[in-house]
Amino acid sequence: MLIVLLLLLLFISILFHAYYLTRYVRIRSESYLRKYINTAAINIFIGGICIIIAIFKPEEIRKLKAPLLLWFMSGSFMIMAFALQTSIFIRVYRRSKLPEHYHYNFFGKKVLHSSVATPIEIAVFFASIPMLVVAGAYFVARLIRLFI
Repeated sequence: MLIVLLLLLLFISILFHAYYLTRYVRIRSESYLRKYINTAAINIFIGGICIIIAIFKPEEIRKLKAPLLLWFMSGSFMIMAFALQTSIFIRVYRRSKLPEHYHYNFFGKKVLHSSVATPIEIAVFFASIPMLVVAGAYFVARLIRLFI
């Protein structure tokens, strides 16, 4: 039971680690850099504890229910990818309503400028689609198998 909690804590800490890295790269704030370094130290510490438990008590590893743990992780990845895509869509939609990002053509139709969506947002949106599809398919397949 302890190893499951440690692995889940490590997984959540890795998610925060990736979040702080992306926030630091985008904003260049000193606080995000400190949080990134702190989560790196926490990840190393938790990973070390997991390794020590695996060396001295291998029966704990054998008792682990890996499919259930993978199901939880795939669900987390699916939710994270969906939240990422939703936030990008909302940001682009809000920008498309601002007057500096569009003009009206001769026929009175709104024409959006390319400044509505940044290239990074487009790349992240399309790069997260495979993660959403694969993690979502595994999560849904295991969920259906759970009820059948």
